[in-house]
Order: sequence, then C-alpha cells, then structure tokens
Amino acid sequence: MYKKIKGFVAASLTGFNQDGTVNLDIIPRYAAMLHSSGIAGVFVNGTTGEGYSLTLDERLALAKCWVDSAPEGLIVLIHVGYTDKDESRALAIHAAEIGADGIGQICPINLQPKSVKELVDYVSSTASSSPELPYYYYHMPSINNVSFPMIDFLILADETIPNLAGIKYTHDDILDYKLCREFMDGKYDILFGRDEFLMEGLKAGAQGAVGSTYNIMVSLYHELLKAFCNGDLETAQNLQNISAEACKLIYNTGSFGFGLKTIMRKIGLDFGGMRTLQVNLSENKVNKLDASLQKSGMYKFLNKV
Repeated sequence: MYKKIKGFVAASLTGFNQDGTVNLDIIPRYAAMLHSSGIAGVFVNGTTGEGYSLTLDERLALAKCWVDSAPEGLIVLIHVGYTDKDESRALAIHAAEIGADGIGQICPINLQPKSVKELVDYVSSTASSSPELPYYYYHMPSINNVSFPMIDFLILADETIPNLAGIKYTHDDILDYKLCREFMDGKYDILFGRDEFLMEGLKAGAQGAVGSTYNIMVSLYHELLKAFCNGDLETAQNLQNISAEACKLIYNTGSFGFGLKTIMRKIGLDFGGMRTLQVNLSENKVNKLDASLQKSGMYKFLNKV
C-alpha cells in the first residue's frame, strides 16, 4: 500500500512565451512559490496545464523540468494521459526514468469505453509500463464523458493493477467518492478534485485534494481545513463560499485557464496566454474579473512569490 498524499496538490499551469513555445524558465520560481505556500505537491500536464494541447516532446520537457526544479518535499505527479496508448506509455516510462513521484491518467477524450472492464484494460497498459510508480486514475467525466461509478472501477482494478495508488476524483458524486474512500478499509488514496466543494469532500473523509485554485489562494484552503478540523463549520463554510464565488467568476469569463493566468500575474508570475484554439480574454474582461474578485474577498488569500 502506498503512502497517501495529505494536503493540497496544485494542478500546474503551463507557461508560454510570446512566440508560443513552452516557457520552462518560469518553473523554478513557480515551484518555489507553491512549496513556500504550503502546497504538498503538483500535478503536471493535466487539464489545467493544457496537456492535450502540448506535443509529446513538450510534455516530456515539462515533466523533467518539474522534477529537476521541485524543492525537497514537493511531490511531483505527472499526468500521462494522451490520445494514443503508446504515447501514454512513453510518458509513463519517462516519468519513472526522471524520478517522478507518481503518474496519473485520464481516459482519452476521443475514447468511450463501453464498460468498466474496457476502461480498466485500457489504463492497465499504461500503469504496467511503469510498475515502480504509484498510478492514479484521473476521473473527470466533464472532460471525457466517462462516467462509470469509480467504486466499480476500484473493484476490478484492485485485481489487475498492482501499482494502483488511487484516484484523482474530479466529479461531484459524493456518495461514490465516499464508497471509494471506504473501499477495502480505505486502501486507496482518493484525492478530491473539486475546489469549490472541498467541504463536501472533507465530510466524506478526504485527506488530500488536487485543484487549480490552489495555485492562487491555498492559504484560504489551509484556513478552511483548520476550521473544519476544529469543528468551526461556520468559518469553514464562509471560506468555502469565497472559494465557490471566485471559481464561478473565473469560469464565467469563458476561459478558466486564462483567468487563472491573469491572477498569477498579480502574484508575480507571467504565464502568457493560452495555447491556440483556447480563449484569451480581452482587456475589458480581465478588468471586470479583477474588480469582481476584489469584491469577493479572495485577494487577501493570494499566494506570494
């Protein structure tokens, strides 16, 4: 059984230079900021990091740079899901070679398995390519419409994926999440993936969480967790309300990623724009977002470089 992750894991952003190339130079400062803010780890090349918009070589370079740049104690999980099974395996093998702490994989957006068994068979191929690394299945039905109950996945995967560590659970089925947490006396690490509903995850027993907004305001979530553990549910809920409002405001811009990058610039890290075909917000929308977030109260929780 693998050691479970406790605390907050940031789903890392990918920076781009003005010519559209990946900005690797920003990663050391970025990693240091997250670590000093109390982040437990990073999840690299996932949906927040625009992984599906990156080439294989770009993803390999980002993975290595993160492993090389991570301060001692910062966990580095590499997302290896891709549109091609062989490339997912190549990414998984590379993650093991460079010394990553674990790998995760979302089922491809263009693949619709017809059964839980098909899903397990597919991801087993990737997990087995790096048997020495903890493997997390990345459950996010809003991205790929693969919405099987994860308790059914665990029941089958438990027998066929020896290095299965758990699930990155980015969905709002709290009952299914709780069943996964309790499966085989809590054998698996079920990381909660909905920032705006973190309290529901905590009520269901979450100990670790992966999220996009931990990049920008993890102190809010540290305070929320402390209040929750102390039984101060009113304070915890007030903090959760600020989180939910901030998430809604960023989502409502039409580009959650660019909204995050806008806020990261306030922190002192410039990630540029989004990769081609994704939305870059107008200056007017950026100014409206800034004013709304200021009013919401979330800016007092901003991470610091």
